[in-house]
Amino acid sequence: QVQLVASGGGSVQAGGSLRLSCAASGRTISSYGMGWFRQAPGQEREFVASITWSGGATYYADSVKGRFTISRDNAKNTVYLQMNSLKTEDTAAYFCAVGPPLGSTSSVDFGSWGQGTQVTVSS
Repeated sequence: QVQLVASGGGSVQAGGSLRLSCAASGRTISSYGMGWFRQAPGQEREFVASITWSGGATYYADSVKGRFTISRDNAKNTVYLQMNSLKTEDTAAYFCAVGPPLGSTSSVDFGSWGQGTQVTVSS
């Protein structure tokens, strides 16, 4: 079973940046798409970004387009989420997950989940 460890979260002011990392172990993730999701207290988990197995295509929620960038380094078995121009509404626990090779925007397509890392954006 693949194990995912998300890190890089923290507290920043609006307009700041964070870079999240998702390190996989136990299994290689090079053949799978990867995704980032987030969940704020009292809200449903929502899609943020995903990337295909090769990194050749990426997908983003409208709310983060132009601000967030998902990338991967299969040699390091790691996926990243660069978050710029952070807004208070980006505050949430962020989770990475393993999904279909060609990517997806739906959480139901992702089967292995990391523990999450908290991102808090203050005004």
